Amino acid sequence: MEGLEMICFQIISSVGTARSSYIEAIQKAKAGDFEGAEACIAEGQEQFLKGHEAHFELLTKEAQGIPVGGSLILVHAEDQLMSAEGFKIIAEEMIASYKRITELENKLK
Repeated sequence: MEGLEMICFQIISSVGTARSSYIEAIQKAKAGDFEGAEACIAEGQEQFLKGHEAHFELLTKEAQGIPVGGSLILVHAEDQLMSAEGFKIIAEEMIASYKRITELENKLK
């Protein structure tokens, strides 16, 4: 069980950092720093992939017939994984919207 817990904490840590990067990307885009926003998205994606790889490791074991067990911490890790993925999608959409708003504002000047 210790191995499962460590993998779960790895997922939670990685995707939590990813989600924070996506939120920071939205804030940078709102301030007009689109390069910074894109950098935050890239950093978030890097962290998200670390969490996704750890999750995939558990899925692979399960598919090979190696029981990994279930626990509240695993459910939480999977919830955080999906939450981070949703934040990335929202962040990318908001960045695109802020870019469009900025372009339209510049045309009005």
